[in-house]
Amino acid sequence: MDSSVRITDSVTWIGANDRETDLFEGLWPLPRGVCYNAYLVRAGKTALIDTVKRTAFDRYIDNIRGSVGPAGRVDYLVINHMEPDHSGSVRMLLDIFPDVKIVGNQKTALFLEKFYDIKNNVIVVSDGDELDLGGRKLKFHMTPMVHWPETMMTYDTADKILFSGDAFGGFGALEGGIFDDEVDVDYFENEILRYFSNIVGKYCVPVQNAIKKLAGVDVKIVASTHGPIWRKDPAWIIEKYDRWSRHEGEEGVVLIYGSMYGNTERMMEAVARGLAEEEVSRIRIFNVSRMHVSYLIRDAWRFRGLILGSPTYDTGLYPPMEHFIKLLERKKLMKRVLGLFGTFGWSGGGVSTLTEFAKGGAGAWDLVEPVVEANCAPTAEDLKKCEDLGRNVVRRLKANW
Repeated sequence: MDSSVRITDSVTWIGANDRETDLFEGLWPLPRGVCYNAYLVRAGKTALIDTVKRTAFDRYIDNIRGSVGPAGRVDYLVINHMEPDHSGSVRMLLDIFPDVKIVGNQKTALFLEKFYDIKNNVIVVSDGDELDLGGRKLKFHMTPMVHWPETMMTYDTADKILFSGDAFGGFGALEGGIFDDEVDVDYFENEILRYFSNIVGKYCVPVQNAIKKLAGVDVKIVASTHGPIWRKDPAWIIEKYDRWSRHEGEEGVVLIYGSMYGNTERMMEAVARGLAEEEVSRIRIFNVSRMHVSYLIRDAWRFRGLILGSPTYDTGLYPPMEHFIKLLERKKLMKRVLGLFGTFGWSGGGVSTLTEFAKGGAGAWDLVEPVVEANCAPTAEDLKKCEDLGRNVVRRLKANW
């Protein structure tokens, strides 16, 4: 059944929602699903912009047929991004439209061959090249490493639509409406940030390069491969990606801790009390063992204050906390005020590992004293130091607010 949605007289959304996949990339939970946006542009000739994950192909092809008719022709397939949630239907599409010409850059052509053994009917384009559909042109902007090396964006010069690939995207299936003025943007924002921080965040420099490169392009609509299509306020999503890729956190503190027998948790409560006494209302507290790491990364990206607390485990860091900080290192999060606390029993290793993590941030972390470490169970003095830590983190933050 055709579920396509008209964007303009010449451009149609032909994507699909996925509410069945549990893990994106086999890693990141999708409690609210995800959408695979693809598009059809009609002029003298017809071009498709990206495909969908192979499991959504039936809906995708129904939408194409609903737009071009049962005997309609498709002339081009533009591939902005080769990740299989967007290119997974290419082979099946070619079975139906064997004469379609595939448009992509040099690395796209390489990935087509490596993923799908496709070598023929490939048109290789470079930065600034245009494709004339007869009455309208598509212009290509290379945006490598946002977030794969072949990524590019396609600009419809007639309707001023930026088909941006994974850039400016987010988690969450579309819920009836596909446009920003049809959905609750606040409802989507958390999932957009979780997508950015977990999927794109490591590549902030390329994101900044892409935003600067497109600064002179007149963008009326941002059409990503995930999340809503931004026609009312395209500047909203561009500004968010710009801010997040500059590591500009919001006012507030996220406190992430692990605790085996409740002793580190007691310290966490004292730290949280110190935060609250300095009149910070935006405090988020997560148990590292009970919350999926993708949400921890999201809120570490959201707030300027980050406090970590961990027990020692096997003379090292508590494994869930170790996993979390290794991902933070991989994502290259920067510009955070950092506080540390924890416990040890017969051997240290927890807090000392966190301290080494803070030193290895190459300026990413503004470490606040005191670093508090309790032996076995926190004493009254330890808990007072934890309250001081909370207060000092806020004071450091307020000094730069």
